[in-house]
Amino acid sequence: MAGRRNISLSPGVLSSEGPVRTCIGCRERAAKRELLRVIAGSDAHGRPVVVPDPDATAPGRGAHLHPTPGCYDLAVRRKAFSRALRVEGGLSSAPVGEYLDARQNQQ
Repeated sequence: MAGRRNISLSPGVLSSEGPVRTCIGCRERAAKRELLRVIAGSDAHGRPVVVPDPDATAPGRGAHLHPTPGCYDLAVRRKAFSRALRVEGGLSSAPVGEYLDARQNQQ
């Protein structure tokens, strides 16, 4: 079939684990439940920002990220948020960083 690719999973990821997504930071495939979903939203002043969606229930295009500072830093450095969410222009990722910091402090 034209345009169809055969995508193989990483050795540690089985299709029986449910949906598989790619982390926009490290680009590794993982089970959807292991990743944090983020969406494009807006802050209190109406500026576009990346918003964490831990329940994965918000409408709209989402991207997935391992909930670790390392993957977050890689995604910021690669400007992966705006590319994955298909948003033109600057997109602040501060809310995701704050969410990850708060999550780290809880553990």
